[in-house]
Amino acid sequence: MPTAENRVVLTIEEAALRLGIGRTTMYALIKAGQIRTVTIGRLRRVPTFCIDEYVRSLLTNPAPLNRVA
Repeated sequence: MPTAENRVVLTIEEAALRLGIGRTTMYALIKAGQIRTVTIGRLRRVPTFCIDEYVRSLLTNPAPLNRVA
């Protein structure tokens, strides 16, 4: 059985765990269009490369220090 480390798509909860954030924050990032998802049947999944894309975007467009809490 595949583990979360070697699958191509993750559940919202698994993707949040991989980023070290909460589920609610993950849904907010998805709703804001910062992390892309796919729908498979009735299920929403996060492709692992979309998590990598998001992290790369954070490195290229860092938040101003006055906004970091």
